[in-house]
Amino acid sequence: MSSKLKKGFAGKRGNKVRSDCYIEIIPKKSGGLKIDIASKVKPMFGISIKKQITEMCAFFNLKNVQIIIEDNGALPFVIAARFEAAVKRLNPAEVKEFLPPMLKSNLKKTSKDKLRRSRLYLPGNEPKFFPNAGLHKPDGIILDLEDSVSHSEKDSARFIVRNALRAVDFYGCERMVRINQLPKGLDDLKYLIPHNVNVILIPKCETGEQVFKTVQEIKRIKTTNNIKNEIYVMPIIESALGVINTYEIASASQDVCALTIGLEDYTADLGTQRTFEGKESLFARSIIVNAAKAAGVQAIDSVFSDINDMDALRESIMEAKSLGFEGKGCIHPRQIQVVHETFAPGNEEIEKAKKIVLAFEEAEKKGLGVVSLGSKMIDAPVVKRAHKTIELALLNKKIRKNWKNETNKK
Repeated sequence: MSSKLKKGFAGKRGNKVRSDCYIEIIPKKSGGLKIDIASKVKPMFGISIKKQITEMCAFFNLKNVQIIIEDNGALPFVIAARFEAAVKRLNPAEVKEFLPPMLKSNLKKTSKDKLRRSRLYLPGNEPKFFPNAGLHKPDGIILDLEDSVSHSEKDSARFIVRNALRAVDFYGCERMVRINQLPKGLDDLKYLIPHNVNVILIPKCETGEQVFKTVQEIKRIKTTNNIKNEIYVMPIIESALGVINTYEIASASQDVCALTIGLEDYTADLGTQRTFEGKESLFARSIIVNAAKAAGVQAIDSVFSDINDMDALRESIMEAKSLGFEGKGCIHPRQIQVVHETFAPGNEEIEKAKKIVLAFEEAEKKGLGVVSLGSKMIDAPVVKRAHKTIELALLNKKIRKNWKNETNKK
């Protein structure tokens, strides 16, 4: 926004807007602070909204201004983000940040090999989806600053996502953010790294150098802000060049936790159409799985775009699992349960894993350096995979039990 504008504004307005607001800041030569609030919940929350706006005006040193607010049930973290966006559109030189308190539940750390069967995408400029997202229990939640946000709203979305990382309870889900395509995405990081994000997704990643630059900027911001928690990166392969350079990308840093693929952009780059059979992407997906395994990181499949066809989703997951993928993207909460159930190991896998673990434990008791099951030798990676299979089986059993209990209560 141009600094020559006579007012700063941000947010959404209209009858269809919910859990959001529209804010205008109009400078005056005199007259002090005037706040006009139009809200369906004004009788209950009008006083608290006015108090919050008054505090923010003092914080940003706004003395003679008219504030117009059209509220549709926005939570305080949303109002704060919209107001800050309006302030900085009015005055781009303003650098102060008005930060909501950090929830203790959002201080949870992550690990490189954390389970990432499902990750739910949420548009970064649509805060109405945030508060309940964690209740659906995806392994990870992706707050998106890239494709789902229009160019004119990129600045505002940064404040929404930053505040959400601090103020929204995601119920233990891994907190991920997809930044914009580099180099613009490097500027996004200063709004994310100090606020306990767990994983940064790098869109349209084509070289190891892009991973290196992202990781170096993350480390710089961590050092500046004395951030101690681990932050990992997940490159998204979305082009023919990216596929060719997949191993270089996967092994560019120890902070890479997984590789994933974006099939819409990849097929567009090939000049073809994405099909249900997926023959056009089989080469790329196989390369990504092999590169990920060679680099010792996870391989995560693309999203499934039909949110109504659960049978087709299940079939797509089974195919992804057969290729070696360990997770899949979700664009709707109803896909999460199907993803978890389908990635869960089958009875045959579980029984085989049990035999491997028991054979390994028996060999350890006897002090044997070599472990065998029947005529086959068992090495450490096989045992590790068997343990993971059993852990997945137990986790899925627990999820099913909780799901049934919640369904019965309803």
